[in-house]
Amino acid sequence: MHGSRRYEGSGTPRVVVGVSGSLGSLAALHRGVAEAHRTGSEVVPVLAWEPPGGEFGYRRSPCPPLLSAVRDAAEKRLHDALDAAFGGVDPGVRLRPVVVRGETGPALVHVADRPDDLLVLGQSGGLLRRRFRPAVSAHCLREAGCPVLIVPTPALQRDLEALNRRARWHLPFGPVPELIAVKG
Repeated sequence: MHGSRRYEGSGTPRVVVGVSGSLGSLAALHRGVAEAHRTGSEVVPVLAWEPPGGEFGYRRSPCPPLLSAVRDAAEKRLHDALDAAFGGVDPGVRLRPVVVRGETGPALVHVADRPDDLLVLGQSGGLLRRRFRPAVSAHCLREAGCPVLIVPTPALQRDLEALNRRARWHLPFGPVPELIAVKG
């Protein structure tokens, strides 16, 4: 893990949650908090980030001010996700937000490094997205030394994605009139 160190926290049980700000990661965060309530654990929301162009691109042409700006943006994104998830209300468990430089899957496995941790993830994107980017959940299931819980995609996210597909293909949003006539 470049630019990161081992997570050093208390000896209490931990629920490590991958957070990106997506609806799926917010659902995972809520599930992680529920698990923490049940087990008396602390919640470690983790957002992983990489320099623009990835580590290889950054090594070819380093720009420390850009790196600092991207790191600050990642920290803001994590705090915005926490605000979106809880609306400024205390979730009732201890939160220890962590921002890690590195690829998402390896970064999450790196933070959830104790056998008694629980790693909670939202479900990865659709088939096309998994084609071009490796699935974080698959990596974590293979490499994690602790239990991994994958939270299903929320119904709202599925509905929004379906609407987005219909809009992209210029399809009608409501029921098709021919089907209504046949049913009636």
